[in-house]
Amino acid sequence: MSNKKISDVDYTTSPVDAAGRKSNLSMFMVMLGFTFFSASMWVGQKLADGLNWWDFVWALLLGGLILAAYTGALGWIGAESGLSLDLLARRSFGTKGSWLPSAMISFTQIGWFGVGLAMFAIPVAKQIMGLQVEPGNMEWQVYLLVAIAGILMTASAYFGITSLTIISYIAVPLVAILGTVAMVLAVRNGDTGLVEQFAKGSKDLGILAGIGMVVGSFVSGGTATPNFARFAKSAKVGLWTTVVAFFLGNSLMFLFGAVSSIYAGGNDIFDVMLNLNLFYFAVLVLGLNIWTTNDNALYSGGLGLSNIFGFSKKTMVIVSGIIGTVAAIWLYYNFCDWLNILNATLPPVGIILILHYFCNRGKEVKEPVVDWSAVIGVIAGAVVANLVHWGVASINGMVVAAVIWAIGQAISKKK
Repeated sequence: MSNKKISDVDYTTSPVDAAGRKSNLSMFMVMLGFTFFSASMWVGQKLADGLNWWDFVWALLLGGLILAAYTGALGWIGAESGLSLDLLARRSFGTKGSWLPSAMISFTQIGWFGVGLAMFAIPVAKQIMGLQVEPGNMEWQVYLLVAIAGILMTASAYFGITSLTIISYIAVPLVAILGTVAMVLAVRNGDTGLVEQFAKGSKDLGILAGIGMVVGSFVSGGTATPNFARFAKSAKVGLWTTVVAFFLGNSLMFLFGAVSSIYAGGNDIFDVMLNLNLFYFAVLVLGLNIWTTNDNALYSGGLGLSNIFGFSKKTMVIVSGIIGTVAAIWLYYNFCDWLNILNATLPPVGIILILHYFCNRGKEVKEPVVDWSAVIGVIAGAVVANLVHWGVASINGMVVAAVIWAIGQAISKKK
């Protein structure tokens, strides 16, 4: 057992055993750090512009509950089984069918990793270093910042769950405390209160649209929850750490973005701190906030590519890190809209993992080569999620995928 733990501390091809399980606090820190995502602040900015205060609160509560329920179910499954998303997909999609969800999660997470690097480098270069930052006219120092951040964040993902935990222990308290202090100071220094500030803006969003934005903000990353929750000591711990972390972490990011928008005219707590002349704290919070999500994203990307190509997770993390770092600036300016489209393709994967697991819980599960009902369900769910503009896109996709999968399973049992 000890040899296996040394050779594969991340349990790439096997369930996490008792020796690999982490403490409750460590799991909470990892999951909370995972939700500290700067792009969620962009969503907070849009919510603040389109909703009044009470509609904003309801969108956060209802959207947060939906997202927490989805990720919580995946957290329970990951912790109880000890399996990563990719190993669970081998059971529900088949050994080769699992390449589809593995490719989807890897593609999106590597993409967001690259975007995250640029989200750090560009504001620092522009606001702190005073450099010219425009598409097609980028000074070399910006690329240097991207490279340094890429190397550091790839290294933490390379060393696996242990280094992810260490980074989370450092980053989570600092981001939460410093960000909250900056948010409170911004409100206190403003001319009017938070509710009155929320009354300004276009207010052209409905609550349902706001809920959709809350759910969509991190539902793709949330699909990778089993990759981290599998290290929890029990299914209950996997459930509660995921639910609480996603609900609190996302809500905090939305609040940071909203306050930044209405008090500083930006979309990140970084802008608030600059307005308060907290330059060094601004860089620290921005970097740590992105780091806690980026190393988790690259870790998931490495596991997914390992499942497809058969190389070690560490090797594929390096490959993923190089791709994301080299393409970071291009991804930031050209690919965010595409990544948002891809976000809607992953919830169908998650719902099939959930349904398959609970429908076969306690049974011996054989891995088929391809489970076509799962594959077709994901494709159809992704199409519906992106093309049907009613309701919540991710939920639409999950419903379609679940129905097709259920029909396929019923047909296969009759054969």
